[in-house]
Amino acid sequence: MTNSRDGDFDAILAEATGRNPDDPGAIAGPHGARPVQGARDERNHNNNGDDDDHDHDHDHDIDGAAAAEHADPGSPDAHNTDPNSRDARRVQPGSPDAHNTDPNSRDAHQVHPDSRDAHDWRFATPRRSDDEHDDADSRRRNSLTGLDRLHDRIAALPYGERILRWIGPILVVFVAAGTRLWNLGSPHSLVFDETFYVKDAYTLLKNGYESSWPAQANDSFNAGHPNVWNTDPSFVVHPPLGKWIISLGFTAFGGAEDPASWRIATAVVGILAVILLMAIAWYLFRSPLVATIAGLLMAIDGNAIVMSRVALLDNSVMFFALLGFGAVLLDRQWSSVRLAVWIARRQDARRSIDWGPALWWRPWLIAAGVAFGAASAVKWNGIYFLAALAIYTLVVDAVARKHAGIPFWISSTIFKQGPVSFLLTVPVALATYLVSWTGWFATKGGYDRTWADNPVNAWKGAFAWVPHSLQSFIKFEQEVYNYNIHEQSPHPYAANPLTWLFMIRPTSMYFQGSNYGTNGCGVSFCGESITGIANPLIWYAGVAAALYLVYRLVRFREWRVGLILAGLAAGYLPWLLYLGRTVYQFYTIAFEPYLILALVFVISQLLGARGDPPYPRERGARLVAVFLALAVVISVFFWPLWTGMQVDFNFIRLHYWIDSWR
Repeated sequence: MTNSRDGDFDAILAEATGRNPDDPGAIAGPHGARPVQGARDERNHNNNGDDDDHDHDHDHDIDGAAAAEHADPGSPDAHNTDPNSRDARRVQPGSPDAHNTDPNSRDAHQVHPDSRDAHDWRFATPRRSDDEHDDADSRRRNSLTGLDRLHDRIAALPYGERILRWIGPILVVFVAAGTRLWNLGSPHSLVFDETFYVKDAYTLLKNGYESSWPAQANDSFNAGHPNVWNTDPSFVVHPPLGKWIISLGFTAFGGAEDPASWRIATAVVGILAVILLMAIAWYLFRSPLVATIAGLLMAIDGNAIVMSRVALLDNSVMFFALLGFGAVLLDRQWSSVRLAVWIARRQDARRSIDWGPALWWRPWLIAAGVAFGAASAVKWNGIYFLAALAIYTLVVDAVARKHAGIPFWISSTIFKQGPVSFLLTVPVALATYLVSWTGWFATKGGYDRTWADNPVNAWKGAFAWVPHSLQSFIKFEQEVYNYNIHEQSPHPYAANPLTWLFMIRPTSMYFQGSNYGTNGCGVSFCGESITGIANPLIWYAGVAAALYLVYRLVRFREWRVGLILAGLAAGYLPWLLYLGRTVYQFYTIAFEPYLILALVFVISQLLGARGDPPYPRERGARLVAVFLALAVVISVFFWPLWTGMQVDFNFIRLHYWIDSWR
């Protein structure tokens, strides 16, 4: 897919489905093309006319499933490889059909075995003179940028290609680990909503369900004495998976006395998210440099750093949603290849392709269902990623069928593939969600756990057979739903979703002031702050890039653009339905990876590719270098406000670029 022409949606889909872009009605194979619709082509077999002489539908490699038939060895198009044969001796040295068999000869007709030239002499490359070769080499050298030349010099070294492929991502992982793990135990107190999720995670680990806590429990917890919970259950408004993840830190540290144990699991999730984003960016753009830039932007951004250093749930929502996004990306190619194979086999069997297939074996779609189910098991907004990207896969399926020549491509997608895709994603997502509640089902102490055991509450009539535990669970989920849609408690750092893209009201999660001479303060007044301000340059550039991608989607219909915007829409647009609800700017971490992918898409356009005019590429590389340098400088400047470092309060004030950031 990476070699498709940008801006040509048909070419991209043609390559994804295995179609020959030079023949709109053909499926491309290693030897040529075969028609997809209408009458079968006239085949150039041997003289006995046997159409099935080379049928390998059940044992060939999947990428060659749609290969065109072999040419007659006696036809003019065939290559006779025996230099001593009678046919080879008939060729006159000066004839256009002659092939120079000396592999060291400049004039030898050497082609890649899969190229068009390898199968038809009519497309042979004309011979070039020494002057022509020198001119071509000169043009090639002049088309290289300084970055290209540096790349070539490093690639020429031993293990140079491996170094180029891995050194950038490895360094980014170290940056991500450093920004997320350094001094993770500070501050030594519960921060913002850690007061809910850390304590819930601790009782989940101890009891299997979230227990309530007495008044002043935070002071005891902060002092390293966490075992003060009550036996009564706590009403929790979010599923348990994110809290189970937080509890892994308690297991790793042997308890909850160290604040680093509260946060280590969330920090590891943040590091893994950077790695995952680089893998997705590499698959989208097939460029180690672009993938490295994507990871670097995520590694140094303030919103991503803060959400990886406090034990909240949203970082885990982001990670599992991004994991599902990556699975959808892989399913896109998997399903297109399977579609091409199906069409080729139907054509071989002279059967209709009018309604297309129902593709059942789509492992990446199943994996996406599991990932989106896990995101929903952390917070319910994960379900929007399942819904939005499920619709995206149907659109991709429909377009692929259209370009593959399936007549009833809309109907077959909706009524044939649609139900199959639903069964491959929704049940596994639901199962993943229910598994996360294992502790609640396995114990009797959870909130509403025994509600249906009371005969007054138990269901009657046709549904009386439903297990009481499931009846109680549904009742509990109804209460949680009602709470979430009606939550309108005023909060000084509440941020309307309409303002999120402009970053009007970042969330201050922690602040402690100290006068001169206290807590090591050496000036008149010091402050320790943890504020979820994204790196302003990265954030606003990402928003601008996303708006540009909307234009490109309308103008060019590029599949990469459509996929990135689908992820962004899934994370942001549903919140516009809840403008009256109390929500916060840090919720944006769920869709921030897609803003960064939008930004690196633009960066990839600026960097260009080999063969493009060198001057625009040089100019683009300089612009990207300046942008990255400024982004790093700004992150260093904001670092104290993201990590709770004690600094002069006047220095903190310098970071309030917008008055509402205070």
